[in-house]
Amino acid sequence: MSLILNIETSAKFCSIALGRNGKMIDLIESNEIYMHAQNINIFIQNILQKNNLTINDLDAIAVSEGPGSYTGLRIGISSAKGLAYGLDKPLIFINTLFAMANYVNSFINLDKEDYVIPMIDARRMEVYTAVYNSKIELATPPHALIIDENSFINLSSKGKIYLIGDAVTKTKPTLSKISNAVFIENIYPSAEFMINIANKYFIEKNFVDIAYSEPFYLKEFIATKAKNLL
Repeated sequence: MSLILNIETSAKFCSIALGRNGKMIDLIESNEIYMHAQNINIFIQNILQKNNLTINDLDAIAVSEGPGSYTGLRIGISSAKGLAYGLDKPLIFINTLFAMANYVNSFINLDKEDYVIPMIDARRMEVYTAVYNSKIELATPPHALIIDENSFINLSSKGKIYLIGDAVTKTKPTLSKISNAVFIENIYPSAEFMINIANKYFIEKNFVDIAYSEPFYLKEFIATKAKNLL
């Protein structure tokens, strides 16, 4: 038996889910972008109260490790670490791109030659992405990529290429030459996508060290100054 709190703050929306034995009990998601710091603790408190649970009932804490928003990842992982340490419970890290690809596999019957390519918006024409085969195994590791018309052109033309994520809308015109592409828009990273993975990792005791685990940023954080408009 496992009761796991899942925390997703890697992208625009804060998302909290409760899972028991790999099945979703409840989900709370923000409809406001980049409000993670304001929402995360309230969402955790509300989801537990709504389901007549206390924080001590949890068996583990799972959190999206990234890639994604630098600030969002820091907020989510700091909260997850604090909970895991305070409760003396295991901490589980889940790759954001893997969770998205795994979710697609839950509602699409993938053929042997198909690929799934999750893409997270990294501003302008850059995305965080990875390529997964039909078994949701890594074909190309997570990386930052500036999208152009030749992106993913080397993939097999025998199957379909499912492109998903919040970067699909902006990249679709550039990638339109991929004849076997299937564009699935409006799929954002969600704590719901983490539930069955978190349960699997819990059974396997695939935990991370609370003290030394770090977000998976992919890129160095670069602070920029606002332009002086005066």
